[in-house]
Amino acid sequence: MKYVQDLKKHLNILNSLNRFLTDKYNDIVLMSKKICRASRESEEVAHYVMAEFMEHERATELVEAGRAMNFLSGMIHRSFHSSTSKYHTVYRQKGRMHQMTQKQFNRQDDSEYNYEQDNATEAIQGILEDMEAGSIETWFRATLFKMYMKESNCSELSRQTKIPRTSIAKAIEEARTYIQEQLKNNNINYE
Repeated sequence: MKYVQDLKKHLNILNSLNRFLTDKYNDIVLMSKKICRASRESEEVAHYVMAEFMEHERATELVEAGRAMNFLSGMIHRSFHSSTSKYHTVYRQKGRMHQMTQKQFNRQDDSEYNYEQDNATEAIQGILEDMEAGSIETWFRATLFKMYMKESNCSELSRQTKIPRTSIAKAIEEARTYIQEQLKNNNINYE
C-alpha cells in the first residue's frame, strides 16, 4: 500500500512539473532568447534547462514557492555563458559547435552520397576489428595496417615501432589481401 501511495505522490509531482512547464513553455523560451542574446542556441538551451529542471530535487518546491522562473533563469544563464557548465561540455564539446550562416544553412549539396563506399568502409573497419580480436598474427597485421593508414610511410613506421621496414610492408600487404578477400566473399564492392 505504501508503494502505491509513493507512486501516486511521485505522479502528482511529475504532473505539477509537467503542468508548470507546459504553461510556462513560451515564457521560458523567450527568457532563454533574451539571456542568450538571441543566439541560435537559445531554444536548445531552454530545452536542456527544462530537462535538467525536471530532474532537480527541488523542482516541485520551487514551483510551489513561485520561484521556479528565477531558478530557471539562473540555470539558463550559467548553462549558456559558462565554459565549465554541463551544457557547454556536453553540447558545445569545448567549442566544436559552430553556427551556420544563412547561406550555408540553405545550401544543398548536389553531390550524391556514395552508399557503396560507406558500406565498404564499415565492412573494412569490422574486418580490422575481427582481425584484432583474432590471433596474434592477425592482430599484428591489423595494427600495422591501421598505423599505415595514418602514416603511409613504411620507413617512418619502422622508426616509430623499431620493426624492420620489410616486415611492416609484408604485414600490410597480407592485411590488404585478407581484407580484399573478405570483402569479395561478402559481395562488397570496394573499388
